[in-house]
Amino acid sequence: MKTALEVGQELVAICRQGKHLEAIEKLYAPDIVSVEPQPGPNMPAQMRGLKAVRGKGQWWVENHEIHSSSVKGPFPHGDRFIIFFHFDVTPKAGPMKGQRMVMEEAGLYTVKNGKVAQEEFFYHMGG
Repeated sequence: MKTALEVGQELVAICRQGKHLEAIEKLYAPDIVSVEPQPGPNMPAQMRGLKAVRGKGQWWVENHEIHSSSVKGPFPHGDRFIIFFHFDVTPKAGPMKGQRMVMEEAGLYTVKNGKVAQEEFFYHMGG
């Protein structure tokens, strides 16, 4: 069974290839819990299950033009690890539509039975 560090290393490698949705399919538990700091457009702050998390990821990819991205980590601690993300994007919809911006966030991942059981994102929106 994979350790948290091994899962984190694989997640970073897949994300560096720009294949975030593939990472969900390969590394996430069926009952994954995903937690955002605040609800998004038509989405609750907390989602459960692969279908919901896959849908959230698909929505993000479809609604943002990604100019570049980078991933740092993983930084392990027991059954958890943190990854730092940096995105240069232009939203295709919503109040920021057409406004290129840089987004930085940290993801805290908890691993159980060799799969990501929970992901929590940390970022600040606005001034």
